[in-house]
This record gives sequence, C-alpha cells and structure tokens, in this order.
Amino acid sequence: MAGARTLFYKEVLRFWKVSFQTVGAPVLTAVLYLLIFGHVLEDHVKVYGQIRYTAFLIPGLVMMSVLQNAFANTSSSLIQSKITGNLVFLLVTPLSHWAWFLAYVGAAIVRGLVVGLGVLAVTVWFGPPGLAQPLWVLAFALLGAGLMGSLGLIAGLWAEKFDQMAAFQNFLVMPMTMLAGVFYSVSTLPPFWQTASHFNPFFYMIDGFRHGFFGVSDVSPWISLTVVGLAFLAVSAVTLRLLKSGYKIRN
Repeated sequence: MAGARTLFYKEVLRFWKVSFQTVGAPVLTAVLYLLIFGHVLEDHVKVYGQIRYTAFLIPGLVMMSVLQNAFANTSSSLIQSKITGNLVFLLVTPLSHWAWFLAYVGAAIVRGLVVGLGVLAVTVWFGPPGLAQPLWVLAFALLGAGLMGSLGLIAGLWAEKFDQMAAFQNFLVMPMTMLAGVFYSVSTLPPFWQTASHFNPFFYMIDGFRHGFFGVSDVSPWISLTVVGLAFLAVSAVTLRLLKSGYKIRN
C-alpha cells in the first residue's frame, strides 16, 4: 500500500496548497447562507417545536459543505489530470484499482471533514446546536464524504471536459443537496413532497447527521444509516469496476 499512501498524500497536498480556495471559500459561503437565512427566519421558525432555526440550520450547512467538497476533490483532481495530461505519470505506476480508490476517496474524506470542521467552528457561535450523540455525527460525516468522493471519481472518469463536469455538479449534485432538507425539515412539506424527499439519498445523509446534534430527526437514524451505507457500497462498487476496467483512462 506504499503507492496508495503516496497518492493519498499527493491528493491531500494538492487541495491544501490552495486551501484559501478549497477550504476558506466554502466556509465563507456557508457563513453567508447562515447570516441570510438565519437573520430572516430566526424569529419566525421553530423546528421540532423547540429548536431555534439558526441552531437547526448549522448542521445542515456543515453536512452540505462536507458532501460538496468531498465530491469536488476527486472529480476536479481527475478531470484536471486528464485535461493537462499529467495523468500518464500515474498510469505508468503499478498502482491497483484499490490503491486509486483508497487514495482518492481518502483524500476526499479528509477535505470534506476539514471544510466541515471549519464551517462548524465559524458558525457555532451564532447558535450552538449541541452534540447529543457524536457517534452519529462521525458515522454520517465519514459515510457521506466517502460516498461523494466515490461519486466524484465516477464523474471524473466520465467527463472529458470541464463543462461536462460542471453539468454533473450543477444538475445532479447541487439540486439533490439543496432539496435534502439543509434549510428546512421535510416534515413541514406537503405530503407529496415529503414522499419525494424520501427518494433522495442525500436527505438521509443530512437527516442522520443532524440527529447526532439534536437527538431528533425526520426519520430513524438507523434507517438513514442503512440507506447511506447501501448507497456507499453501491457507488463504491461501480467506482472500483470502472477503475479496474480503465474506463476513459487508458482508452
């Protein structure tokens, strides 16, 4: 696994060298969301009958940042390597598909968690959400980041230019994240939209993560864990299959 460790270090160093963009910018974006939505709705919305809206919003923003940045790390790294041509330097190494997967997804998890901790550290002063069950927080953060890192690898393998990658993110990742209950509880939606939300796997990541802070959620955390775990296994299996076949890498 020496090669996997080296590639993992390279991927972590890649995003950390430009941390002002890869870490600082997402934190600022989350703070702006909090200031705007929190200021407008703080005095008008109570969630689960007792939780202040600002406190409710913070875990959603943290998890949204984790998911989006885990996806961005693997997808942007792979598409940049393909377009600039430096991917050939990895192809000549005796790295297995497992080494590629562990290195890229591992680095994506690191970036997602770093950004998430940054968002939490800055926003927690506006409305401390508490930490009722920290193990749920850790479990969903790791699984969610791993799932999105795997999905980012699929997107990076599929895309051949930046606008294809942007389409993948803007028309799939962003809508599914925004409609997953980041800014609201799905229990407040009409019955049709509540049902539709339960078909969105991103909802279970955010709802389970939020359960770790408040001890309450829209669905059982065990249901959320099952859905997210199965989704992670399915996406990881597809990613490993594509890496093993050399899909759009060696062609």
